[in-house]
Parts: sequence; structure tokens; C-alpha cells
Amino acid sequence: MSKSANTVIFYFLLVWLAINLVQSAFSELHYDEAYYWVYSRFLDWGYYDHPPMVALFIKAGTLLTQSPLGTRLLSVISNVIAVLMLWKIAKNYADNARLFVLLYSSMLILHVYSFITTPDTPLFFFTVLFYYVLRRYLSDDRPKYAVLLALVIACMLYSKYHALLIILFTVLGHWKLLKRPSFWLIAALAIVFFLPHILWQVNNDFPSLFYHLLDRTSQVYRFSFISDFILGQLLIVGPLTGVFLYYYVYKQKTTDTFLRILKFNCFGFLLFFLLSAFNSRVQAHWTLLAFIPFFILAYTYLAGMPALPPWFRRLSYANIALILLVRVLLIVPVPALSTIKGLKQFWGKEQFAEQLHRIVGDDRLIMDNGFQDISYYNFMNNTVKGLSYNTRHYRKTQYDYWPIEDSTRNRGAYFASFGRLNVDKQDSLDTERGRLYFAYIDSVRTYQKVTIAVKGVKEQAAAGERQAVTLEIYNPYGDTISFSNEQQKWACFIEYGFIKHFFEHVDYNAISGDYHQLRIAPGESASLATHIRMPDVPGDYALVFSIRTAPFAGSRNSKKIPVTITTTN
Repeated sequence: MSKSANTVIFYFLLVWLAINLVQSAFSELHYDEAYYWVYSRFLDWGYYDHPPMVALFIKAGTLLTQSPLGTRLLSVISNVIAVLMLWKIAKNYADNARLFVLLYSSMLILHVYSFITTPDTPLFFFTVLFYYVLRRYLSDDRPKYAVLLALVIACMLYSKYHALLIILFTVLGHWKLLKRPSFWLIAALAIVFFLPHILWQVNNDFPSLFYHLLDRTSQVYRFSFISDFILGQLLIVGPLTGVFLYYYVYKQKTTDTFLRILKFNCFGFLLFFLLSAFNSRVQAHWTLLAFIPFFILAYTYLAGMPALPPWFRRLSYANIALILLVRVLLIVPVPALSTIKGLKQFWGKEQFAEQLHRIVGDDRLIMDNGFQDISYYNFMNNTVKGLSYNTRHYRKTQYDYWPIEDSTRNRGAYFASFGRLNVDKQDSLDTERGRLYFAYIDSVRTYQKVTIAVKGVKEQAAAGERQAVTLEIYNPYGDTISFSNEQQKWACFIEYGFIKHFFEHVDYNAISGDYHQLRIAPGESASLATHIRMPDVPGDYALVFSIRTAPFAGSRNSKKIPVTITTTN
């Protein structure tokens, strides 16, 4: 590498570091970042939505400062290291530092994960490191590279499950890896390193598997899933240069094994999620890992041109100007642009959390509109007294596993919701998000963690058919639970409903039988025989059992049980 190239990269990394530190310090956290901050307050080998690496990144940064900067600090530092590693890979194909800086700075997706802290951030870092070590391993099959690869692969898996696709497409790109004894050493060591998370999944009944493969895909299909995905993939590369870069990546020849692996990973990732979009909505950033090989391939192709086309250079500069404008807007809100979802998610949350805190004070708070607002409330007030009550119309989150509900049950807490509450006395507050209703619940009665296993449900049944089933109700709490409504201010009901799609609101019916006499000791289960009535309309459904305690909407206490309803005979 020439001295001038060395200097260009050095100053670029300094500027990149400075920009991202400023952005981290003065931009509000995204909702997801606040949720992952709560992860860091309950370190574990796994979480409902993701593996634990993002929690470690946040924990390390917030040991220094409890702030947005602390939450993002390790992300910023690791990204700078990742860019340096990417340059070390790319310079093997062309020593053009100015082109490297221009191209990297003009790709929108590479800006997004230069400061935001989500599971994609450590995944990006460890994936770049994976390619760096892999290139050496391909030409030098020594044990030290095998052990390093195994460790890096385990760190990728601890970051996000998408790492499995990198492994798959790498092997497809160079299947002869399977003939190397060291490859199997890598696989064995990676599994050993990842074993604590696997055991966490086993001990918690594989919650992440059910969420990502079942819950997340059960949506009403719309053609916009495909069109949004394609448009999104063009925009996140660069709104003005995206189409041309895709063409250059496609045209780049795979002159060696490493480039072939990169091409398999790039297009394999994009194809995988394009096919996924035929089933459910795919978020644009899920393809992040495609753009590491994408960048290297595009850089290699452009560097091989006799000269960079002036029009492409101008479009790249325009891209950079647009991206920098957006980054400024993330710090300085413009009310006229508040309808743009991508920007609005970084504005106004601090004010909302402060409004809530003025009401709640040091008391506990329950919200039922998802994990987002309550997580930001927890972050802003450096507390874990905020509980997300995940209703049966929503999905489970890590709040269903943390001990926050345990410490809230049978105690006083505020309950806040954007819909009117089912209580006699309530107040309201006007916020930028709309009118928020709230009330003080003197003794919270919830059974969010109680699990209901169901036996006897037929996979196929006639419309309106009445079925006998047995419920196995398990009490995970440290105290005896009772479903009696005698001398109870907040009534309790066990109900069931049939849903077709994610987030669908349906009517729930109370089960038959005198379950109000049930008392279940800590760590024990009780059986309950009851009857349920199948839907009147034929189709494919998921049966869900719920425990509803006033004034809440009811939690989801069973897995979704697939049932096919046919016409009556």
C-alpha cells in the first residue's frame, strides 16, 4: 500500500470516527436501541428476539456513560475497525484509497450501521472480520486460522442468526472446503463456542425459533412486500447510484476463489430475502450482510476501469450530500418532515418519556402498545420499572421473560395506553403521539408468564364443532396463583380465540368449566378439562389461549396451535 493511500485511509477513519461520535451523542436512540439497552440490564446467553452480543456491546459502552453515546460507543469503535479491515481486504484487488472512501461514503446502508446499535452492528463487524480471516485461510490452511474462523463464526452467531446464511453461501461458493479436515474442526469448535446459547434455547423451549419461523411470517400477503423489497434494496445502496452499482457487481468477474465466495454471498443473500418477501414483509436492512461482498465487488470493478466516469463521481458526491443531510436531520428535527417514518423514529421520544415520568415519578409503569415506548421510558429514566404488557393481539417479546412482571405483580403501578382504559377513573394526557390515557392500578393482577399447554386439539375439524381438550397450566412464579374472582378487585378469565394472521384482533371466548377454583403452587402445574367451539367459517387458523385480567386486554399464554376448519358434513 502506497504512503499516500495510507494517509487517505487514516484521515478518512479519523473523520468517520468523529462524525459517528457526534451523531451518537446528539441523535435520540431508535426504539429498537432502547429495547436492546434493556437487554443490557439483564445479561443472559440469549433473548427471545436475538442472541446476546448486542447486549454486551451496549453494556460495555454504558459502563463509561449512561447516555445515547454510551449505548452506541462500542458500535462506533467496532465500525471504524471494520472499515479498516475492509480496506485491507479490498486493497488486495486495487490500491485506490480515494475510490474506496468515495464508494464507502456514498452507500446509505453503510452509514446507518456506523453508529446505530442493533444486532446488525456487531454482526457487521464480525462478518468483515470473517472475510478477512477467511481470505487468509483459503490460501494458508493452518490450525491458527481454523481456530480464529471458528471463534469469529461463533461471534457472528452470537450477534444474529443471519450468520447461518453466510456460512451456507460460503460453502456453496467453494464446496471444496468440505474436503478440508480443518473445515470440520472449524464447525466443531464453532458449535462448542456457541453451545451456551443453544442450551439457553433448549431450556426456554426454543422461543427464538418459534418467533422467527412462525410468528413473524404469519401476515396477510400483499404484493407490496415484493415491490417494497426491490425498491428498498436500490435505495439503501444509494438513491442515485444503486442501479449502476448492482450492474457493476454483476459484471465483476470472479477471478479467484474468494471473489466467487463473495459473489455467492452477495446474490445468495439478496435472493434468499427476495423469496422470503413472497411470504411476508422483509425489512430492508435484513440484507445488510449482502453489502459487505457487494462493496468489495463494486470497488474491484470500478478500480479496474481506465478511469472513473465523471457522471458516476458526481452522482456519488450527490449521494453523500443527501446522506449527510439526512444525518443532520436525525439530530435537528424539522416538524414539516415529521410524517417521514424513518426520520420520525429518531424524534420526540425523549419528550414523551419525560411527560410520562412527570406523572409516574418513581412508581412502576405498564404500557400495552408494544415494547418500543416502554423501553425508551426505561432508558431515559435509567430504570427497569417499566413493563410491556404484551397483549394476545400482539406478540411475545423479551418482556415476557424478564423478572419485571414478577416485581410488578400484586403491587401498585400506573397503566398507560393510547386507548381508553377499562377502569372507572382515568386521566389523559395530550402528546405528540396522540391522547394517552392512564390510571393507577392499586394491585396489579397479571399472569403474563403462565403457560398453557393444550392436549386433544384435532388438526382438522368441522366448522362449529365442539371439542373436548385438556389444558396443562403451569405457574412459573414464586408465589401460589389463584384464578378465583372472590374478593378480587380485578377479575380473571381464561379465554381462547382463533387467529389467521399476525396482529389480528379477534373475539375471544371464555372456556367452560369451573376453573376459578384452581390454585397452583410455585413451579407446579394443574390440569383442566374443558370444551372449545371451532370457528364457523372454514379456513386455516391458529388457536390461542389467553388469561385476561382486568383492566388489561389479556396476554398470550399458549403457543399458536394450527387448526384447519372444514365445512360441516
